[in-house]
Amino acid sequence: MHSQNPRRHQRPAVRWATLVAVVSIALAGCSAEVQRGWLPGSSEAEVTDHTGRITNLWVGSWIAALIVGVITWGLMLWCITVYRKRKNDNTLPVQLRYHVPLEVMYVILPLIMVGVLFYYTARDMSAITDVSEEPDLTVHVIGKQWSWDFNYVDDQVYDTGQQAQDIGEPGVLAEQPTLYLPVDETVRFELDSRDVNHSFWIPVFLYKLDVIPGFTNEFQVTPQEVGEYTGKCAELCGEYHASMLFNVKVVERDEYDAHIEDLRERGQTGELGLEYSRVQDLDTPTRRSQGS
Repeated sequence: MHSQNPRRHQRPAVRWATLVAVVSIALAGCSAEVQRGWLPGSSEAEVTDHTGRITNLWVGSWIAALIVGVITWGLMLWCITVYRKRKNDNTLPVQLRYHVPLEVMYVILPLIMVGVLFYYTARDMSAITDVSEEPDLTVHVIGKQWSWDFNYVDDQVYDTGQQAQDIGEPGVLAEQPTLYLPVDETVRFELDSRDVNHSFWIPVFLYKLDVIPGFTNEFQVTPQEVGEYTGKCAELCGEYHASMLFNVKVVERDEYDAHIEDLRERGQTGELGLEYSRVQDLDTPTRRSQGS
């Protein structure tokens, strides 16, 4: 009889322990950007009341996909390695026609995974798209080729952008229309288009919504971090689509009120309505029902 070497039995355990330790150290050393799944935003605080939820859904989905991938790749490599044809071995492997428990597992596990992902996605999307709560202020956003109009509905003032500015010119980005939002106040965005489909997107908010002629889309968000951000159209809308940019400033209430007063002093009072739209044969835009 051959004496068994205890070290031989310890090696797999040591290897697994080493692997776990290395992975743990690597994850602990990841930057905040990596931990957020490379999503834009702040590493110190959530930019809006929805960014944390969106980030968790994004990162959780990738972790689930990675776990499934590792298990699948591991089983594939194991089968390829263990059951590969050996040299000078011409015997026929055992032929298995049916394996009911295995086949049931292959059906049940994917259904469970899809069900879990569906639950978390539906739960978070329901919370993100909910507009049933009364907002602190409403901003009516109108997309046009190739700029934006911002109507501050409660204050009855507006700001408007020059269409199709050449973004290659010095200082043009600073001259784009600037959307002012007060920090820690809930804002309802009502989105309409004057011409073609656009998409209202502030990347650090981790959310965008289509701007469609004849249909009013809306969503609500509460900015939680003071700062200056950029916004853009995320729907290919023509020749100068890349020029359809705007600035976003999340400020304290005093600075927001000062900006509103500045617009009023410049004579930009009232609202820029859809009567200026290029598409005139559309009826009053259909509004998405609240809470849907």
